[in-house]
Amino acid sequence: VQLQASGGGLVQAGGSLRLSCAASGGTFSSYGMGWFRQAPGREREFVAAVRPTSSNTYLADSVKGRFAVSRDNARSTVYLQMNKLKPEDTAVYYCAAGRPILSTLMSIRGYTYWGQGTQVTVSS
Repeated sequence: VQLQASGGGLVQAGGSLRLSCAASGGTFSSYGMGWFRQAPGREREFVAAVRPTSSNTYLADSVKGRFAVSRDNARSTVYLQMNKLKPEDTAVYYCAAGRPILSTLMSIRGYTYWGQGTQVTVSS
């Protein structure tokens, strides 16, 4: 499975961005899809995940109420809508695909395939 993330950029605090991650080479609808982020000097952390059907989504506490994750299986694409962005959201954002097991959806070890990352910078 190949993953291509896009949509990052520079935005002011309080603004919005929508990240997209297009998948190819696999059966997209069978994968759990996740978003993670990594800021300079910090470990990669979970942001959001969605199981094969969009009705099951999960968000990190730090982004609840501001971010939303969704997927379009017909387009083999997963999205991360980010609203009310804060400077602390600045990071490289990665999408990932893995087995849709609830116990590992929020863990890096639950994912086999990773995209290249897209930079999100939020200015104060």
